[in-house]
Amino acid sequence: MPAHEGLHRRYDAVIVGGGHNGLVAAAYLARAGRSVLVLERLGTTGGAAVSTRPFAGVDARLSRYSYLVSLLPKKIVRDLGLDFRVRTRNVSSYTPVERDGRPTGLLVGGGERRTRDAFARLTGGEQEYRAWQRFYDMTGRVAKRVFPTLTEPLPSRDELRLRVDDEEAWRVLFEEPIGVAVEDRFADDLVRGVVLTDALIGTFADAHDPSLKQNRCFLYHVIGGGTGAWDVPVGGMGALTDALAGAARQAGAVLATGHEVVGISTDGGSAEVTYRTAEGEGTVTARHVLVNASPRELAALTGDQPPTPAEGAQLKVNILLKRLPRLRDSEVDPREAFAGTFHIAEGYQQLATAHAEAAAGRLPTAPPSEIYCHSLTDPTILGPDLVEQGYQTLTLFGLHTPARLFDRDNDAVREELLKSTLAQLDAHLAEPLTDCVATDADGRPCIEAKTPLDLERDLRLPGGNIFHRELSWPYSEEGTGRWGVETRHANVLLCGAGAVRGGGVSGVPGHNAAMAVLEELGG
Repeated sequence: MPAHEGLHRRYDAVIVGGGHNGLVAAAYLARAGRSVLVLERLGTTGGAAVSTRPFAGVDARLSRYSYLVSLLPKKIVRDLGLDFRVRTRNVSSYTPVERDGRPTGLLVGGGERRTRDAFARLTGGEQEYRAWQRFYDMTGRVAKRVFPTLTEPLPSRDELRLRVDDEEAWRVLFEEPIGVAVEDRFADDLVRGVVLTDALIGTFADAHDPSLKQNRCFLYHVIGGGTGAWDVPVGGMGALTDALAGAARQAGAVLATGHEVVGISTDGGSAEVTYRTAEGEGTVTARHVLVNASPRELAALTGDQPPTPAEGAQLKVNILLKRLPRLRDSEVDPREAFAGTFHIAEGYQQLATAHAEAAAGRLPTAPPSEIYCHSLTDPTILGPDLVEQGYQTLTLFGLHTPARLFDRDNDAVREELLKSTLAQLDAHLAEPLTDCVATDADGRPCIEAKTPLDLERDLRLPGGNIFHRELSWPYSEEGTGRWGVETRHANVLLCGAGAVRGGGVSGVPGHNAAMAVLEELGG
């Protein structure tokens, strides 16, 4: 059977890659009456925003890669009529620590009074809590003003600064390293570390990095939804991409899985897309091509100069437990501690030490990480029998583990890092985590770990970078174009995480690429 069997020869738009951004673009364009073809290399759509059953014979459908939602605008959900919901976590975070020989920690959430009391228990007074309130009141004001701009044409730097309308906030977030603000405003090392972690998710940087890439990461982590809240996707992350695929198909888009795009040629007015399947090669032509892949992949497809190599810096671990472990800090219920973000080895000095060790080419002695339990907020991802027996999931995201550390032996380093990371967690538990880990149908522990090199192999994330490249500022700079999705080819757009204002599960690049096309066509 020819590779092009069932496909037309020409479409208004061909979308390369069926991740969530590509599906957003496909749904918008198809709903606007355009003929749309999505070509996806893998056997399913969804990209990194998928749910799978990773453990043999176990009815647990986990968000395998990306796992929380903050940056997805409600506008996109409404516009596309998506049957998709999120749930708010009642607890924001819990960070255990040992002070004066006794286990304690900081629980943020459960109401203002509980949070204030938790700060007092940790620090002995109210000064840190008042500083916390002032700082996040400031980021909250910025979030309300910046988040709505993500689905508008790119503002200039001066326009965004006027919109923020807060010179102190602009200086703290946009002009000086975030470490300055953290050290000026907070005295307690643990509190400082909790604040800083939002600047380091998937970003290998020091608090005082002069490039300010840590500031850009921090900004995207505190502006989501205009509040900075990180919510749990009901049914797992695959529920979102399943809904998007359904919306795109219902609007008339064609989704072709098992179709790997291997080349794009364009004269600026019309483009030819070459793809490969198990049966052979085929080509389609389109007025516009939207690439839901990394800038590196885009360059390879068009024959352009490749961008600066990207590098990821995280460990992703999925775990299924028979029950939650007990904590050494007996004043905190594990069901609360694990419902929010459970910070491990993320004191301010610990983060600095881990970064320095990794920058010197060594695995961190105390690897920092953060954990949360999806099933406490949304048990629908587990089969009824597992729910009845008290099973729970854990999602762990490790920091400061750049891809270069795994080059010598990815498998061996993965195991070494996983062991030391879980040891940091065990230090705060009243029982070993291994006593709580479930086993699959073959008797193997239900633990799955992914390094940056694994993500590069599985998903073609460049260097395993979850953002495809360093995050950008949410304003226009030289060469960024009107929507932040433009490339040097007039009819080829970048609609993946590497676009300006990309990164995270947001759908923003997909929306903006579709708007750029429709704007050009007068639709």
